[in-house]
Order: sequence, then structure tokens, then C-alpha cells
Amino acid sequence: MYKNILVPIDGSNTAQRGLNEAVGLAKTLGSRIRLVHAINDAELISPYASGTNYEDLFDQVERHGTALLQEAEAAVRAAGVAVDTKLLEANGVVVGEQVLQAAANWAADLIVCGTHGRRGLRRIVMGSDAEYIVRQSPVPVLLVRAGDGAV
Repeated sequence: MYKNILVPIDGSNTAQRGLNEAVGLAKTLGSRIRLVHAINDAELISPYASGTNYEDLFDQVERHGTALLQEAEAAVRAAGVAVDTKLLEANGVVVGEQVLQAAANWAADLIVCGTHGRRGLRRIVMGSDAEYIVRQSPVPVLLVRAGDGAV
């Protein structure tokens, strides 16, 4: 049914819950997982920063993203699930759009996302990549909500 499961991760507990759910599904269904992590250079630019070496900052963010992917990949592999990773560079594009493009390029059958389930002003201010993915995805999306007290 679902042979290719795409899982966006960002290092949050919520993303970890999504990954755990995806691993359980993949084990049951004999699926593969592709882990993706998006870095967005537009988020690194602040109108208040001066004298910042953005190239060094971007390299640091890229290293952090790569480390997140490697750690998650090792955990998925240890669970006995086939896995690979992809670091996405959003370059000012909505992260959700990058995730959807990665899903299309890899022929994902399912996207599994952790979501904070924010409502009201918090959702408006912080946005929701998961909501964007649900609204725009041509493939099924499984949202895994944060546990009690998660932010």
C-alpha cells in the first residue's frame, strides 16, 4: 500500500513522534522511509544583525541539519527499516513546498509529519508547514500531534 514514506524532521519532539509512527508503519507494511530536513537561508537573515558572516552561519545550520538526518537515519536503520536521507535547501521558498517537491521527486506514497496543532494567533504568527503540506499534497498525509504540553 505505502511503499515510500517521506518523513520531514526538524529535531523537535513532535517530529520525533511523527518519525516513530512512520517507523511503525514501515515495519508493518515493509516500506522504505526517506527522511528530509529543510534549511531555509531566508530565515538566517535578520534586519538586526550586522557584521554576521552568513556563509559561516549557513554552514553551521547545514552541519546541524546533516547531523539530525544522520542520527535519525541510524535510529530507523536500527529498527530494521530501509531508509535514506535528503537535506533540502528551501532558499526562501515555503518549507512545506520543499517537502512536497521532495515527495514528488521520490514518488512518495505517504507523508508522515509531526504537528504542534497550534491554533489562533500562534498559528498565524508561526505558520504551519504541516497545514501547508496537508492542503497541497497530492498523496495522503498522516499528521501526528504533539503530546500534552509540547510546544
